[in-house]
Amino acid sequence: MNRRQISYEREPARRVFASEFRETRVQFKASDDEKSPNYALLPSGVRANRILVVGTLTEKQRQGDQNIFYRGRIIDPTGTFFIMAGSYQPEAMQQIAKIEVPAFVAVIGKPNIYQTPEGAYLVSINAESISTVDRETRDIWVLDTARETLDRLDAIGTTDDSRKAQEEYGIKPEIYRKMVYDALTQVQL
Repeated sequence: MNRRQISYEREPARRVFASEFRETRVQFKASDDEKSPNYALLPSGVRANRILVVGTLTEKQRQGDQNIFYRGRIIDPTGTFFIMAGSYQPEAMQQIAKIEVPAFVAVIGKPNIYQTPEGAYLVSINAESISTVDRETRDIWVLDTARETLDRLDAIGTTDDSRKAQEEYGIKPEIYRKMVYDALTQVQL
């Protein structure tokens, strides 16, 4: 009996700085299939189903009585990420509960974009995993994120996603290049 095996490859987690991530406003599905993943379109022109961030967890709060979840604030060299971990991410919720603040952490999670009735955007990460790391790991993440951001900026206008980002955000690459430069000044390798 010959069975056809379908293999699914997980998409890479995109590295993105906080100041770019907090400007993200566009979320979409690649198809009408209900199992199709949700993507955030980053201003630098790439879709992200998952992201990887590294920074300093500066605060965390346990919330809820029956549906317990944690909120956290992570600072990278460019700004602030907000994360959440709840019952749908039990591993991440247990991990964040154990971390003593402040601590360098690495987080992999799904981008979440919410528009308030007033029109403001709230951008956060639904954490899938969170772990403590050291400063060297944070600095390596800054270098990798800088390189990937610059590569995306160099590709603006050459892919469907980057053209869509250009239309949606009207990005000015020089602003993001300065963000990258400022982030690199904080690396201590």
